[in-house]
Amino acid sequence: MMILNKTDMSAHAPHITNTDEAVIEINNLSKSFDNQEVLKDVSLKLFKGENLVVLGKSGSGKSVLIKCIVSLLYPDGGTINVFGQNVTSLHRNELNELRKKIGFLFQSGALYDSMTVKQNLEFHLKRIKKDLSEKEIKEKIAEVLENVGLPNALDKMPSELSGGMKKRISLARTIVVDPQIMLYDEPTTGLDPVTSDEISLLINEVQEKYKTSSIIITHDIACARTNANRVIMLQDGKVYLEGGMEMFEGSEDPIIKPFFK
Repeated sequence: MMILNKTDMSAHAPHITNTDEAVIEINNLSKSFDNQEVLKDVSLKLFKGENLVVLGKSGSGKSVLIKCIVSLLYPDGGTINVFGQNVTSLHRNELNELRKKIGFLFQSGALYDSMTVKQNLEFHLKRIKKDLSEKEIKEKIAEVLENVGLPNALDKMPSELSGGMKKRISLARTIVVDPQIMLYDEPTTGLDPVTSDEISLLINEVQEKYKTSSIIITHDIACARTNANRVIMLQDGKVYLEGGMEMFEGSEDPIIKPFFK
């Protein structure tokens, strides 16, 4: 694995508030499905306040990596520490408490089709923040819809939303519970270039407003350029290269160069 300078940041990404404190630390992670090794001895850190972009071809293990972080998938080996807690050794109740601090934006959005936007947000908020009054719930939902640029979408059904609007509402549902960590799984997949750019900028706005630390899984270089404080590339299930976006952009390595044509 090649290691580049952690402080060589993208000019477009938000400022990192603290690059010394790791909120996620993964060591020697491995995961196989049947006889196929998807992750092979992967180690990485996510530092407080940064946007870490994970690049790689389809099938390189990117989505598997973040699903292991929240125990949607269980690794075969290695350790995953989130806020100092070993995820793989937590009991169910402990894991559920930890998950309240982590927002996961699924590639599909995963909105409930039978619920309005308001009901989608309420359902998630009431499950996590059980002590809120109805007034506080209403105010919180209005706040996050304003922050994602859809203040008038409250009573719409998911079927009435465009692809970009669904991404925004899915993001609103995720941030409504004030997560400390955000995990984005291909946030711009399936969107037109203009909408992709809007979602990428919105990710930065979320980071700045909510002070989140984020892992962004993508193969969209425009998204990476906009969001990355630091980049890790996975190749064949391994960490191939780590560093600042500028060093990736200038690389002549035959594995990296095709991404930046």
